Amino acid sequence: MLALVELEEKRNARVVTLSGGQKQRLAVACALVSKPELLFLDEPTTGLDPHSRRQLWEIIRRFRAAGGTVLLTTHYMEEAERLCDRVAIMDHGKIIALGTPRELIASLGAEHVIEFALTDGVPGDLIEPIRGTGGVTAVRPAAGGGGGGGGSGLSLTVTELHRTLPALLALLQQRRLELSSLTTHHATLDDVFVALTGRQLRDT
Repeated sequence: MLALVELEEKRNARVVTLSGGQKQRLAVACALVSKPELLFLDEPTTGLDPHSRRQLWEIIRRFRAAGGTVLLTTHYMEEAERLCDRVAIMDHGKIIALGTPRELIASLGAEHVIEFALTDGVPGDLIEPIRGTGGVTAVRPAAGGGGGGGGSGLSLTVTELHRTLPALLALLQQRRLELSSLTTHHATLDDVFVALTGRQLRDT
């Protein structure tokens, strides 16, 4: 079991001397000793560094590959997307979406997200022209910012990034609006959560 969680070299170590990641892996090892068919994991990687988190992910994958079932609660959407066959998104104690990660992301209606902020905020009369830009399926306030009416940024869900982005830049140039930031990424479960709740996922 120690080999499975990569703790063989700590066989004789006291628990208090282990790092946070090692303690988490030890806890999983204790749960696996009885060879359960179902494993409950509640926020197993909270507070871990990226390397320790990925080590724990690999242990979970091996358990699943051996035929085990995992019920995982997590605030990390990347973790849910990588490890889970089905995901239930909960908000205020209620399930608001249920499906495979691919199904949930597809529910956004597009594969890409553009997030941008303007130096002087987003004027309210910019929203409708952006909605009319080809390939835009949704417009909402960007993470940490407002939207129209002086908000700091917008998040656009788009179907054709290569067409929408040049059109957006042309619109901003036409309106003489200055970008302070611009990012693009493939749609993720984080975007699904924000779209469903209107806010960022809270790590509480």
